[in-house]
Amino acid sequence: MSKVKLAIIYYSLTGHNYQLAKAAAEAAQEAGAEVRLAHVPELIPTSQLESNEGWKNYQRVAADVPEATLVDLEWADAYIFSTPTRFGNVSGQMKMFLDSTVKLWMEGKLTDKVVSVMTSAQNPHGGQESTALALYNTMHHWGAILVPPGYTDPCIYAAGGNPYGTSATATREVAVAKEVLAAARHQAKRVVHIAEKLN
Repeated sequence: MSKVKLAIIYYSLTGHNYQLAKAAAEAAQEAGAEVRLAHVPELIPTSQLESNEGWKNYQRVAADVPEATLVDLEWADAYIFSTPTRFGNVSGQMKMFLDSTVKLWMEGKLTDKVVSVMTSAQNPHGGQESTALALYNTMHHWGAILVPPGYTDPCIYAAGGNPYGTSATATREVAVAKEVLAAARHQAKRVVHIAEKLN
């Protein structure tokens, strides 16, 4: 059996979704997957990015992560997407990347891919669940196979109990809680396990 190929694609300004994606990537590799970690293109002008200290910090932290392309989607058997919440919805950067997949979708190259999502918001009720569900709307149109974490492990409860996808509370503290990172790792291993069954 060949290794599961997993693309973990995220958008992050303050580093929270970067940490979720990185934890998921490490866990997926431990589970035997071949992983590509990539971030979607930035839309905020450089001058604005440089004027915010928190955003500048993220730019330094994630400088070694490549920019996501449609080639990553075509390559992978499975995906994990991670994005911050914007008014209870997907960030513009992630939405633009997803909107660029039309050609792959029309060619049927996104059908039957295993997919899961993660997110963050500034407070515990800041729209994480609606953002996860909004992300899944695109995958329904692709004909992808949704693999949410559900309540498949006690770590989901410890991380706040979001069955749709791991979600971080993106406070001014840059570090994501260890319980949330544990849930991201479990979610990634679940994605790899289900993708292996379908391969």
